[in-house]
Amino acid sequence: MHADKQDCTFGVDSQYVELAAEVFSLLADATRVRIILALRGGEQSVGALAEAVGKSPTAVSQHLAKLRWGRIVRTRQDGTRVFYSLVDEHARNLVTQAVFQAQHALDDQPAHHQAHPSHVEDAS
Repeated sequence: MHADKQDCTFGVDSQYVELAAEVFSLLADATRVRIILALRGGEQSVGALAEAVGKSPTAVSQHLAKLRWGRIVRTRQDGTRVFYSLVDEHARNLVTQAVFQAQHALDDQPAHHQAHPSHVEDAS
């Protein structure tokens, strides 16, 4: 069984609670959420990410450094270019669920409840 299909069994006294709060803190920024959304399709350079999220490469680099520190993204160097990708699917899933929750706050019938499963990401 894939570990992500299991229910969370951690209790309120879990050693992971504080670290989980740090993950939420790292993701509590609209630019970082946009970066995660942009990286869903695979690795990208800083320049491509900057264009995708509408920020300067310098600003995106600073956000990527924090995401890298939090082990949410990783790098791959190809000559002088650095490419970023998600370490695993967890940040992507957290961001997706947060966007879905935001839809509930704004829409009586959120699109992700109506869409065909293959179109769910398009609804966000």
